[in-house]
Amino acid sequence: MNAIPWRERVRGEDELLEQLQLLASESAKRRALALLDGVAELGTVAEVARELNKSWNAIDKAIKKNGPKAPT
Repeated sequence: MNAIPWRERVRGEDELLEQLQLLASESAKRRALALLDGVAELGTVAEVARELNKSWNAIDKAIKKNGPKAPT
């Protein structure tokens, strides 16, 4: 039996988690941009929330957390 040592398995899973976190972060940014396009089309965050059957707060938070950052 050629079982992979636990240290190698942990290292492999750590790498996979890192990749998944990067993919999730990139996806959240693209989603925020799409939500901003929705706001541009529909006029308000509230209208986008209604269209998607989500709370206004959830949409607003997603945009603020993952959308483009204002220059400082």
